[in-house]
Amino acid sequence: MEKNRFFQIFKKKLVIFLIQIVILSSIIYSFDYKFNINFDIDISKEHKKIIQFLANYIMFDNLYNLSFIYSIWIIISLIPIFIFSNYKKAYSMNLTTYFFPNFFFYVFLSRYSPEYFDSNFPSHLFNTIILGILIVSISIGISLALKVIIKTKAVVQYEDLQLIASKCISKCPKCGTEFNSIPQFCYNCNTKLTMNTEDNVENAKL
Repeated sequence: MEKNRFFQIFKKKLVIFLIQIVILSSIIYSFDYKFNINFDIDISKEHKKIIQFLANYIMFDNLYNLSFIYSIWIIISLIPIFIFSNYKKAYSMNLTTYFFPNFFFYVFLSRYSPEYFDSNFPSHLFNTIILGILIVSISIGISLALKVIIKTKAVVQYEDLQLIASKCISKCPKCGTEFNSIPQFCYNCNTKLTMNTEDNVENAKL
């Protein structure tokens, strides 16, 4: 049972991860976004393509690019929030997705373009941490807000149901027997009861 449960959770998270990556890729390549990197001279074309591919998901170098990257990550961060309705699962899922391109970007960059990596690592890492904090904050904030809204809605629905139930209470005018419905006859004294709901409610108040 535990193994099946773990597999189901993993499968669900994998599907969400793939959905997030597909949406990210679609938006990035629809807008033809590209982060400029001054690669080391001796780096191969294949490694350039891999690093550039990963950088386009997470890196920015001006205000416009910053707003673009922040916007797309905020958009895909909403997916786990609405699916899980749990802030821990939401930010955990979003951080997993965010960690994936960041990890491989830094690994490949440090290995195949060390000069650029060494000179730009502090600024890149700072931007990475700030965006990560934003993703966590949004995941927690919106999840908790949704929880409050859902709880409030449930309370209102419960109160409405109680109001409806109270209107269905009736009372026999002859023997005083109370009913949680509006019957035609009193089962206690066989008196014919009125079918007017308002009259029954008034009788219940007597």
